[in-house]
Amino acid sequence: MGAAPEPSGADSAFRASSFDSILRPRILSRWIGWQRRMLAAVALLGCLGLYMLAHWLAATPYLNVSTSAGPAGELVVKRSANALIEAQRGRTLVSIGMAGRPPLKLDALLVHPSPRWQVDDALRRSQVAQHIGFAALLVEAAAADAGANVVQLRFDNGVQVEAAVAARGYDGVGWMFWPLSGLALLLVLFAAVLLVARPQLRNVPFVVMSLCQVGNLLFIALQSAPGLGLPWPVVAADLPVRTALDLCTGAAAVHAFALHPQRLARASVIAAAAWGTVLIWLLLANSGRIGALWWWAQAGCVVLGLAALAVISYSQHLHANPYAVVVRRFSVLAVATLVLATTAVAVAATAPASAPGVAAGVSVAWYLFLASLLLLMPFLARSRQLMREFALLAGISTVATSLDLLFVAVFSLGPFASLAMAVFFALGVYAGARQWLLNHFIGGSMLTTERTFDKLYRAAREVQSRPARYTAMLGQLLRDLFEPLEVLRVDRVPVRSRVLGGGSMLVVPLRPADDEAPTPAAALVLRYAQGGRRLFTHDDARLADRVLDQLRRAVAYDQAVERGRFEERQRIAQDLHDDIGARLLTLMYQAPTPEMEDYIRHTLQDLKTLTRGLAAAEHRLSHAAAEWKTDLMQRLTVAHVVLDWYCIYDIDLRLSVVQWSALTRVLRELVSNSLYHGHATRVEVGLNFEGGRLRLHVADDGVGRNPRSWAHGLGLGGVRKRVKLLGGEVAWRENEPLGIVCDVHLADFTGRS
Repeated sequence: MGAAPEPSGADSAFRASSFDSILRPRILSRWIGWQRRMLAAVALLGCLGLYMLAHWLAATPYLNVSTSAGPAGELVVKRSANALIEAQRGRTLVSIGMAGRPPLKLDALLVHPSPRWQVDDALRRSQVAQHIGFAALLVEAAAADAGANVVQLRFDNGVQVEAAVAARGYDGVGWMFWPLSGLALLLVLFAAVLLVARPQLRNVPFVVMSLCQVGNLLFIALQSAPGLGLPWPVVAADLPVRTALDLCTGAAAVHAFALHPQRLARASVIAAAAWGTVLIWLLLANSGRIGALWWWAQAGCVVLGLAALAVISYSQHLHANPYAVVVRRFSVLAVATLVLATTAVAVAATAPASAPGVAAGVSVAWYLFLASLLLLMPFLARSRQLMREFALLAGISTVATSLDLLFVAVFSLGPFASLAMAVFFALGVYAGARQWLLNHFIGGSMLTTERTFDKLYRAAREVQSRPARYTAMLGQLLRDLFEPLEVLRVDRVPVRSRVLGGGSMLVVPLRPADDEAPTPAAALVLRYAQGGRRLFTHDDARLADRVLDQLRRAVAYDQAVERGRFEERQRIAQDLHDDIGARLLTLMYQAPTPEMEDYIRHTLQDLKTLTRGLAAAEHRLSHAAAEWKTDLMQRLTVAHVVLDWYCIYDIDLRLSVVQWSALTRVLRELVSNSLYHGHATRVEVGLNFEGGRLRLHVADDGVGRNPRSWAHGLGLGGVRKRVKLLGGEVAWRENEPLGIVCDVHLADFTGRS
């Protein structure tokens, strides 16, 4: 079976030995056991680490007060479990203090938990100082003796309220902490599986990306705790650590794409440039030589994202690879979403009332989206609809959150109106473009039922007419269904279809239609679905198995139907021979005149030809041509008409009963027209079969002229119908100097070779 031209690149070369090692059953070894123990240890340590983190947060003192930012940047009390504070709902909390210490002034910066997403440098410094001072005050109050562990809260109306300070406890951790920390644990396990399953240095960048997002998710989980009072290290380390994590994520993406799916020629230089950029940025930021840190941080992340996109695009340009195509789509989506999130935070920073909510909402949505993309990577070639929907919903949520905050900041819409518009837009995008996004960004487009059925039907018909090409037709059917760049035939095969190479290959076993053996003898390897534009999925493997199974069933059904037809034709032929033939033979012996006897004898000969044709399952072209020549010679000799006959063929193909019957009747009808309507004295019959094309030529020297004016009755209409049934064309024209010529062309005439 022919294969498509191999794309350039080292990875396009197909080595049977490497393929055999993939298909060979894996033997459990001590190494595999060590891998499992290692993963179990990582999972245990991860759970222990989350417990210690939750325990540390639960032991942190806090005030159970819910606040929000006012229109002028003031700190407004929304609700509290303390009845005295609840009485001041809607009032501005001005300061907090305790006996023997000066009061700490408060504003809406205390609501903003993440200095990493604070746009203004001066406000960031004030934010960090306020959070650290507030946390220190609570720690000091909590460490005081019983009865002295209180703080004084002063409101804008002059009212001062005392509130007891206590540890959060696990109830004060907040429900958002657990899903965010659980997602971080999943990323840790993903990184561990990647390293343990394939311990290669080129997988380290993916591990770095995962661990960086683990750090971001843990920061967000800690900052999601309700009430006032976060552990001061969380706020103090937020800007330098999370900025470093974001930049390292971008550099790791550039590094990874320089190595995957193929190593570029200057991969080391590209990686060094990316990591060098991160190092220079961190040195300048820590030295205090650059201002507008948030802007520079976002610019660095966007630049590294664009660099990663350029590297994966260049890799795809050098060597067509569906994995690179899918990753490039993810990169485009991620960079576009980051730009939108950055725009939303920058615009909302001009409105003090909305800035904290914008920063918190956009950052959470962005990091959830990025984490979902990383978790989706192992499932690109598998049918994990939940992961795909999660990634899609995370992206839509990021867009909706950013738009909501933009509507508030730019158009001065109310919270409800902006949220309604953003949700409406997000739902419209999700409902209208969901399948398009899944197909184009994840590469999971499936064939339609109509298209699959049409191709399956055509293949079944072709296999029925040419059973010897069953295996070749299976390969062609798979080409039509999946449009691979490369198709190869191998001897080592699995029992069922399998996806290998991370979705770059689909192995389909080829089992003959009449072979019921559990293990087929050969298989086809399809590489790079849809011309390298998408990955093979497990759904594709199941589809291939089902399609081939249905094709085998269709062929078996057609064979059973054909056997039934053959048996019925044999019965009819036997009845005609025993009944009608016997009657005609009796009439021939009792014929009153020699002319009548000759007529009946020719009728018996026609009946003999008909019954022999019905009884045979197929006819060789050479045998059929000999019978046609004999039959025509007898008829024309009686009529004293000369027959010029020639037959040329390059393959002695086997005609089905339908083909033999149609050609027999067409020949008889055309010769009969020459005899009885044209009154010809010479008939020329030519049969030419070369290169899969059949041409039937019948010419006479009779009196017939102007075939365009003929009324096509049953005779000529029957000829047209039978030729059309065979997929050909028929045309009549005038012969020179006298007579009519009829040409029958069958451009793609295939028998049962």
